[in-house]
Amino acid sequence: MKKMKLYEPDDQMLSLIRDNYNVLQNLSAFGIGMGFGTKTVREVCEAHGVDTFTFLAVVNLTINGYHSQNDIHHLDVRTLLQYLRASHRYYIDFLLPFLRKELVEALIEGDRLGNLIIKMFDEYARFITHHMRYEEQTLFPYVEELLGGERKAGYDIETFSKHHDQTSEKLKELKSVIIKYLPSDPLQSNLLTATLYDLYNLEESLALHANVEEAIFIPAIQELENMHSPIDPMANLSSLIGSTTESGETLSEREKDVVVGVVQGLTNKEIADKLFIAHNTVITHRRNIARKLQIHSIAGLTIYAIVNKLVEIE
Repeated sequence: MKKMKLYEPDDQMLSLIRDNYNVLQNLSAFGIGMGFGTKTVREVCEAHGVDTFTFLAVVNLTINGYHSQNDIHHLDVRTLLQYLRASHRYYIDFLLPFLRKELVEALIEGDRLGNLIIKMFDEYARFITHHMRYEEQTLFPYVEELLGGERKAGYDIETFSKHHDQTSEKLKELKSVIIKYLPSDPLQSNLLTATLYDLYNLEESLALHANVEEAIFIPAIQELENMHSPIDPMANLSSLIGSTTESGETLSEREKDVVVGVVQGLTNKEIADKLFIAHNTVITHRRNIARKLQIHSIAGLTIYAIVNKLVEIE
């Protein structure tokens, strides 16, 4: 079995491209141009104002399928937004129109089946475009507000995740029709075969794009949401009194220890070190605490801790 190569800041950027040409699209989406010679990943990223850790998280996911939940809180969300917006422009403004032009040139003009294939592609392109524009008009502004320290009620990343449609079935149908349609004329067949190859590459590229959103972007936004709440914690002060939660469940002693750590301003890692538990365990405790208490802000947890005498008001 081939050993997985995880790329690091001091690797040469050129070596990433040699190992997998898909990195070229990553570079473009991060706003990184060619001509970097033998510079390292860190040097190239810093020269272009790109967060190195976030760049490598995306690259290692798209090339090796590697990601770790421990890395989520180190990601730079603004860099991810830049990457996703640029990726959308690549698909909507360049790749989809380019593939449509390829299809038109490969199919026989006026042919009824050829016209149907074009129509199927146009429907698929509209589906992709609609999905990406929804993200740009609804999701991305919501994330910008989170980055600004605000969180409005009525929307969250979980809502987006549940409706994160997969588009592979529509493209599979289109490819199937093209395969059955391949004409016997060698020139026409070569053109359509080349277009079909590009459609397969499009499918792979969009799958990687969706994987970045699912494995990296969505968890990163969930971390942001845990830091902000659209609810005024003082409005629910009465529900914080007493150790029994709204759901009837009580916090465990370990969960209370985590609450104290959060209120004291400790990071997840610092809490883990203090309690001698794993970092992921702290994250799990915090999710359980938020679920049980229905409190998602540090201010709300502080009130809960004071009312229930977990910490002194000072």
